[in-house]
Amino acid sequence: MSSHYEAPIRRPLIVGDKSYHDITLDVAAPVEGKANKLWWTAFTIALLAFLWGLGAIIYTVGTGIGVWGLNKTVGWAWDITNFVWWVGIGHAGTLISAVLLLFRQKWRMGINRSAEAMTIFSVVQAGLFPVIHMGRMWNAHFVLPIPNQFGSLWTNFNSPLLWDVFAISTYLSVSLVFWWTGLLPDFAMLRDRAVRPFQKKIYSLLSFGWTGRAKDWQRFEEVSLVLAGLATPLVLSVHTIVSFDFATSVIPGWHTTIFPPYFVAGAVFSGFAMVNTLLIIMRKVSNLEAYITKQHIELMNIVIMITGSIVGCAYITELFIAWYSGVEYEQYAFLNRATGPYWWAYLLMMSCNVLSPQFMWFKKLRTSIMFSFIISIVVNIGMWFERFVIIVTSLHRDYLPSSWTMFSPTFVDIGIYVGTIGFFFVLFLLYARTFPVIAQAEVKSILKSSGEAYKLYRDAGGKNPAPTKKEIKTSKETPASTKDTSEQKNVLLGSLGTFDVTTQTADDLKLISGVGPKLEKILNTIGIYSFEQVSKMTEKEYDLLDSLLDSFKGRAKRDDWAGQAKNLKNNG
Repeated sequence: MSSHYEAPIRRPLIVGDKSYHDITLDVAAPVEGKANKLWWTAFTIALLAFLWGLGAIIYTVGTGIGVWGLNKTVGWAWDITNFVWWVGIGHAGTLISAVLLLFRQKWRMGINRSAEAMTIFSVVQAGLFPVIHMGRMWNAHFVLPIPNQFGSLWTNFNSPLLWDVFAISTYLSVSLVFWWTGLLPDFAMLRDRAVRPFQKKIYSLLSFGWTGRAKDWQRFEEVSLVLAGLATPLVLSVHTIVSFDFATSVIPGWHTTIFPPYFVAGAVFSGFAMVNTLLIIMRKVSNLEAYITKQHIELMNIVIMITGSIVGCAYITELFIAWYSGVEYEQYAFLNRATGPYWWAYLLMMSCNVLSPQFMWFKKLRTSIMFSFIISIVVNIGMWFERFVIIVTSLHRDYLPSSWTMFSPTFVDIGIYVGTIGFFFVLFLLYARTFPVIAQAEVKSILKSSGEAYKLYRDAGGKNPAPTKKEIKTSKETPASTKDTSEQKNVLLGSLGTFDVTTQTADDLKLISGVGPKLEKILNTIGIYSFEQVSKMTEKEYDLLDSLLDSFKGRAKRDDWAGQAKNLKNNG
């Protein structure tokens, strides 16, 4: 009996019989091809929300923050709730990428790029709220550590609000460099594939002269590890410092030592939920289902379930400590949260954050894409209400009953919040059309050990590596020989024009992004040899071509072969 233990076979992290070339094509397709209808729909909605928020911000700057719902008792509410919520969302992105890189987790490869981008765009949204809240936002530089030699003492270094500036700006800087460093091999890939001179120039600048030499990869690995090591403790420190905004005060409901770990757990919880939301959208919008698989979504759901349970324990601990302290003001603050005028917000918080993640104990539910999408949105709603409950319910009952009041947001408050959500998605969708959302070089590094072909090999006991794979390959190489396609070919060539190989010189169709040697051979078999023919393709011809192919369906339209062929024809 062998003493060797072999771990159970996990589901493949890359679905489909993908080759290295396929990965390059699939990752580059959203950048090189035209945007599909789903992208345009999402972008239009996000842009409208952003414009609404921009109008609300301009109105606030023109009239002052008196147009917000804040009052003499509730001086913080909507704006700080949104600030803490966005900072929390920003945490998980870099945390996922950094921690999973340090622990060498392979499931990081398909999701790290989107997660890192999420951090950058979330922190940008978070930074808007304190600046606007100042009222005179043109004096925002007062919070920066300007040396006193330049004038009077402006900054109060005892204030946690100033610590926020240091912590968040440091976190943003490290996250930005970490994200950019990971993009270098992908920029180089786009540079090498670019057809238009302008694109090639831009991606050459962005890739910083990446050549793919062993020395480049060695430095890339070293810098990535160093940045991951820096970013991981920063994730813990930033939200700890944000919690000090409340914990260092003497207001009942805020003055509590559990806030630092409680806020960090909540930040990771909401951040993972937002990553899940984004990944589910991106896999559909950018046709990346093969690389962002159910396995990725399930693992993310497990993290959400664990962190949601930690947050639930924190809620219970808060209640216990309030009762155990014997301080009547503290006890009243928590009783008022659960049974006072804002009981509905407290109920929403508990339902969304404590109960909803518990559904993830069931495998059928946590592997359901639609259910995961719904739960991730529910968690984000719940985490927003958590911050709202903490801030508003502790302020609206002042020490003096004569000061007691309620807070209600105005249309300007709501507009700014919705605007930041729109701004976030506008940035993310533009990013998805400009930068690769999948780290193609890293995904390729796990193809042999995490691809579907490897799983078939393992399922066969390591003896018969490629029966099914061979069948798949055969189907790729055989264009349509078994089909009666002569009529469809004639219709297609009637639109594109015929090509006489005896009198004309065929173009190198491999210059079209998305066409490899095999696909060129298939096109030649159909009768397509020149850029002139390809440049005439429209929706009708794309559909006809798809009907003639056993594989590569949709690629011609997605990669905009007609547009590429026109450029090649004009330039050549």
